[in-house]
Amino acid sequence: MNLEQIQEMWEKDSRIDPDNLHDESLKIPQLHSKYYTLYNTITLLRERAKEQYSKVRLERYNYYTGKASAEVYVEEPFPYKVREKDAIQRHLEADDKMNKVDMKIKYYDIMLKFLEEVIRAVSNRTYQIKNAIEWNKFQAGYNLSLIHISEPTRLRRISYAVFCVKK
Repeated sequence: MNLEQIQEMWEKDSRIDPDNLHDESLKIPQLHSKYYTLYNTITLLRERAKEQYSKVRLERYNYYTGKASAEVYVEEPFPYKVREKDAIQRHLEADDKMNKVDMKIKYYDIMLKFLEEVIRAVSNRTYQIKNAIEWNKFQAGYNLSLIHISEPTRLRRISYAVFCVKK
């Protein structure tokens, strides 16, 4: 699964049906489980990529320092041995194989960051649904009576409404 698929999935799952708030609140644990499972899966894939990075780094270090097996140089010739520490580091930083694995790790980091935000949004979904219910009550005039509406003045450009609860 890639980032675009997860984003599309969240775009669909993030919608709250205002006419069916009860069912939306019941879906919260399922959404949390769904995205937390994805988070754990991506975390494991990232750990595998880090492990792969370490192996590739060792392999490429041996390649650039002339310590790799002869078969490696037959497949991918390298005319000299790098002796300086700085030069080895520059070769490793520019190495395509290492950069490919590094980009994979960075991609997983972006996916994990997005999933963290999704999980946070799912955790806050209860409050969003509660606010929607309260707003529906307010719009329906449920137990509220308007007492006063202020008008903005020159000094204060704020207006407000005062309500009281009916008994």
